[in-house]
Amino acid sequence: MPWLMVAVWVGLVVGGYSLAGKLESVTRDGQADYLPASAQSTKVLQAEADLPGGENGLLVIVHERPSGLQPGDRDAAVRGQAELTEQFGTDAGTPSEIVESKDGTTLMYGLSLKGDAVAEEANATADARQLLEDQPDGLDVYVTGPTALGADMDEVFDAVDSRLLLATAVVVALLLIATYRSPLLWLVPLASVGVAAVTSMGVVYALTQIFDFTITSMSSALLIVLVFGAGTDYALLLVSRYREELHRHERPIDAMLAALHAAGPAILASAATVVAGLLCLLAADLNSISSLGPVGAAGIGAALLVMLTLFPALLVLLGRGVFWPYVPRLGAEVRASGSRWARLGELVARRRVVGWVVPMVVLGGLALGTVGVNSALPQLDQFARSTPDSVTGAKLAEARYPDQGGQPLTVMSRPGDSREVLAAVQGTSGVASAELGRSSDDWVEISVIPNDSPESPGETATIKRLRENVGEVAGKSALVGGPSAEKLDEAETNKSDRNLVMPLILLVVLAILGLLLRAIVAPLVLVATVVVSYFGALGLCNLLFDHVLGFAGMESSVPLIGFLFLVALGVDYNIFLMTRVREEAVRHGTVDGTKRGLAATGGVITSAGVVLAATFAVLASLPLVMLVEIGLLVAVGVLIDTLLVRSIVVPALTMSLGSRIWWPSKLWRAG
Repeated sequence: MPWLMVAVWVGLVVGGYSLAGKLESVTRDGQADYLPASAQSTKVLQAEADLPGGENGLLVIVHERPSGLQPGDRDAAVRGQAELTEQFGTDAGTPSEIVESKDGTTLMYGLSLKGDAVAEEANATADARQLLEDQPDGLDVYVTGPTALGADMDEVFDAVDSRLLLATAVVVALLLIATYRSPLLWLVPLASVGVAAVTSMGVVYALTQIFDFTITSMSSALLIVLVFGAGTDYALLLVSRYREELHRHERPIDAMLAALHAAGPAILASAATVVAGLLCLLAADLNSISSLGPVGAAGIGAALLVMLTLFPALLVLLGRGVFWPYVPRLGAEVRASGSRWARLGELVARRRVVGWVVPMVVLGGLALGTVGVNSALPQLDQFARSTPDSVTGAKLAEARYPDQGGQPLTVMSRPGDSREVLAAVQGTSGVASAELGRSSDDWVEISVIPNDSPESPGETATIKRLRENVGEVAGKSALVGGPSAEKLDEAETNKSDRNLVMPLILLVVLAILGLLLRAIVAPLVLVATVVVSYFGALGLCNLLFDHVLGFAGMESSVPLIGFLFLVALGVDYNIFLMTRVREEAVRHGTVDGTKRGLAATGGVITSAGVVLAATFAVLASLPLVMLVEIGLLVAVGVLIDTLLVRSIVVPALTMSLGSRIWWPSKLWRAG
């Protein structure tokens, strides 16, 4: 039977590997792929595609000589503008004005792109930079603007998956070696998790061919981390129970069946909790968030299937020798009572109230760090490591041209309303200029330059006034979009998604815990501890991001994604602990059962938590602030939950409540 299981999985991997390799081909990172379909800025992008030339694009070229411009510098800028306009521009006859800064150090001009150049923004940006390489000595040139920013972001995303996969595999391997101290055992879970990762990518690709949902680089990166983290956790828990059973059963297959019977329900419940939480994301309006639901659920499903089928089969085939040099012997006593976890259980039992009051007060204090959190990360501050050329140029333009820092906005109007809409736009406070642009049978484009710098409070207020004013003139047929409007729509949608999805996740997790533990009090207690742990981690990380790492804000999707993973994965560890506590409480009572459960599961759950935290922490090595913030928030939260909440707070609360924790089940009535 084990050989048959391995053969089946070999066939599945061979057949599915090609599908996994195609996942990158369906990954999209355009702004419309993140925005909700209902957002005005999304509708503007769709309307632009129907205009002559298709979707609009813009490069901004900035020339700077810090010591002051010299006579030949303007000639170089004019020459470069002519070459760029000939290759990319929409109208070679009317190039835009080359504007000199007031301090005489900088020249700047814009370049509208043709539709085919917009579609290949990475190539267009790279070609533009190559054309402008030949400059007078001492004259720096930067290619920036929305198209160049998008190209630099795409370049970063293109390298994420391969780099992340390698780094995650190395981290997991090192932690498994440190955990098992065996030259062979660590390879088995690592190979199995690798199979789960390939399987999950193949399944996700197949799902994109059946259902219409978006795969972004963010969801692809989180898929890798989630599969490696959750899969390794399941392996650690199963191996721990398998090792125990090898002391009681002579044949490895009998020990594995006993281990699956004992640990399987908790692992299944854990996976079900995470999958249910992930599927709650389908209720979100933001495309990048809602698509993470099925992607993550497919990853957890693949990890669960592999770890309950292929992984046990490999362990059975390798026999007891896989544990060398610490081979479990038949009949040897499993000594958990003398472990440090047993001693911790005794200590918590003697200081029950202190054991949960003090940590909860500390976490409450850390949660105060969320006060004043800035959940709007500016577009120019999304890069965590090096600063791309486009960001340097954009910040230079803002500094040298404070009166012309506005980033173009786009207003779309129906042809019959275009004059009235233009008048409403021109009469809006905060608008520097507005003019009619391209038109089709259905739409007329109005290009708007605001007074304020991109994503500033002033520009945000101008966008809101624009939408209100054009709405009064033309109703829903007038739309306001552009890069800054897209960021505003994204932030507002994230806020509404948090208000909807967070309570939904809590209700689903409560229901699963209630069914698993057959109680009401225990699920409420466990979820409450995880929520407090989340806000403590969020407050601590907000201080870390702001005062240590110097990030300009917290990306607007980070709180919701962090909440999902910390609640679902945090409850996971409580499931592993409390199912064992309940099992022991039936025979020994709640207090002794808690101590025994902690002694039996403390080591393996802590190892699992450290592995999961380290896996998510790998995201901090990537050059995008959003992924760094997600990785650090989940890693810090998992460590808090594993080392403090699950090890001390939950046992202390359980022993303080006694049998009342199981109300209204039979175990409560048994006292």
